[in-house]
Amino acid sequence: MSTEAPAGRSDFIRQIIRGELASGKHTRVGTRFPPEPNGYLHIGHATAIHLNHGIAREFGGTFNLRFDDTNPAAEEEEFVEAIQRDIGWLGCDWDELRFTSDYFPQIHAYAVELVRRGKAFVCDLTSEGIFERRGTLTEPGIESPFRNRSVEENLALFERMKDGEFVPGERVLRAKIDMASSVLPMRDPVIYRVVDAPHHRTGTAWRIYPMYDFAHCLSDAIEGITHSLCSIEFVDHRPLYDWFLEQLGVPEPRPRQIEFAKFFITGTVLSKRNLKRLVEEGVVSGWDDPRMPTLAAFRRRGIPPRALRNLCDDVGITRSNKTIQLAQFDFHVRAVLNEEAQRYMGVLRPLKLVIENYPEGQSEELEAVNNPEDPAQGTRKVPFSRELWIERDDFLEDPPKKFFRLAPGREVRLRYAYLVTCTGVVKDAEGRVVELRCRYDPATRGGEAPDGRKVRGTIHWVSARHALPVEVRLYDRLFDKEDPSDVPEGQDFFASLAPSSLEVLRDVPVEPALASAPGGAAFQLERIGYFCLDRDSRPGAPVLNRTLGLRDGWAKLAEKS
Repeated sequence: MSTEAPAGRSDFIRQIIRGELASGKHTRVGTRFPPEPNGYLHIGHATAIHLNHGIAREFGGTFNLRFDDTNPAAEEEEFVEAIQRDIGWLGCDWDELRFTSDYFPQIHAYAVELVRRGKAFVCDLTSEGIFERRGTLTEPGIESPFRNRSVEENLALFERMKDGEFVPGERVLRAKIDMASSVLPMRDPVIYRVVDAPHHRTGTAWRIYPMYDFAHCLSDAIEGITHSLCSIEFVDHRPLYDWFLEQLGVPEPRPRQIEFAKFFITGTVLSKRNLKRLVEEGVVSGWDDPRMPTLAAFRRRGIPPRALRNLCDDVGITRSNKTIQLAQFDFHVRAVLNEEAQRYMGVLRPLKLVIENYPEGQSEELEAVNNPEDPAQGTRKVPFSRELWIERDDFLEDPPKKFFRLAPGREVRLRYAYLVTCTGVVKDAEGRVVELRCRYDPATRGGEAPDGRKVRGTIHWVSARHALPVEVRLYDRLFDKEDPSDVPEGQDFFASLAPSSLEVLRDVPVEPALASAPGGAAFQLERIGYFCLDRDSRPGAPVLNRTLGLRDGWAKLAEKS
């Protein structure tokens, strides 16, 4: 087995693993991603998934997806299925699918063993009572009055907890460690509690459920996980992780917990509680609403998974949390889509253009490049006729000096087609321009003049006769602040919601080739932005979601830094 990570990819975790493989402490690598199925995955989870999967693949090891399903009151099968879809979409295939509930009998047996060894006791204190006696960073905690129950009494009470004789909160099982420990999680933590709710896999077979700190390390050991890679907030829980493994005599080499920093992203919220509020209170249409920071939303929005993996690599693995600009994420999305996305033409806010000297009833097919960045994508045929749609913003009746698009008497290039000159306008009763009159130069097919004259402006268009009408959803940022929590006292993050984060345009004309665009994959509407077909699309009635605009703000930001 190689102990070297691929060239150019190195961080403190990979250095630790290389060292342990070289020393013989481990002869293989096993990692896992252990989500709780109580919501959808978001961008903050991508680093942990990408890291655990990447390390397993780099060192020829195994990567498990294990659901930490120990809280049945908050977990649903919907979330189990969604998480699997999201991880598969991200491109991080797992070797084995596991559930902590697979190990409930073993974890319960471990708990019984702790009681037998005098290392755990049943406590009658309420959760408030336990918290009040926990102490502070500078003051020791106070031992529970039930701490010195006999092993026999604890075994009997724990069995009665298992049999459902107590209601939630009436009794818990706590580890007996040290109420004066400088590490707060070591102060006799709760390891089992009563839960009166059916489990999405085991039904009502269990009335007691292990706490995360107890179940997690034991599940790692049972699965043969060598490196338990988790986010930085678990650093204070590492002594507890190791204590359980040591007290229960788990043989060496034991799993090793290593913490890494999270990254946060500006302009959004990532806590599941807040995301759930957005869904439940109808601010968004669901967990996969394209304005959400969830992986499901990214998939629906046409974000390429490679861009997300590239972002994770760019941010890197560190020991200190960092906040990145949303523009940095956008930069990686654009970089991938510029390489991959097929081009089409569409007109969001159409203005009719009539070519007076083009024969009525005639049409032709012009050659258009599918992706100038990737010649292998080839070309397509685009229909052209006498009446076209162009963007309303591509015409000004009284243009400023540096406006290089259409204006009375001005010549422009129609993308892939001809040079046209505006000869007049048609206005409605309110004086609004509703139609342009132009003449074309038949000798300029393809957009170049044989006499060598230079034309600075190029605009896109769609043949009115052949246009496919679509619905376009222009999604924008959900929050209008970089830090949505930065609101006046007494208000919550809802106060940072943008006044308008979605505009819906109907009967938008696009070229007919877009009817065969692949579902889910983003494409570019030339000069406008990146879009993808939404799942609401129906035969003959496409719905387009805006993935991202064409402007690259992050590159300019990076140049200044």
